[in-house]
Amino acid sequence: MAKTTAVALEEQACCAPLLAAPLAERDAEELAGGFHALADPARLRLLSLIAAQPGGEVCACELVEPLGKSQPTVSHHLKVLYEAGLVDREKRGTWVWYRVAPERLASLRGVLSPVTAERQESPR
Repeated sequence: MAKTTAVALEEQACCAPLLAAPLAERDAEELAGGFHALADPARLRLLSLIAAQPGGEVCACELVEPLGKSQPTVSHHLKVLYEAGLVDREKRGTWVWYRVAPERLASLRGVLSPVTAERQESPR
């Protein structure tokens, strides 16, 4: 399921920090998808393995052994990470290469950031 450019841009601009204002229902649903994908230990390890690669990307075939799971299980977890927008993928020949989607991670991280003094000072 490929993401449209509009959805990708929307994710980048998503959501003020949780402590700044209540989340809209749509924002909460969108964020929950990302956090749900990260809540699984295997997917969290996969994301870490991908991010730690010297070139910033890795072939799916190289993730089976370090994760210690079967190839179909690794593929399933990679699909979940991709559908949550946490990784990008590119098919090269018969192999699929993955890299972390930094803008999506930044949006998840940003919503958990503490509210700064400038953000708190808003006219009422």
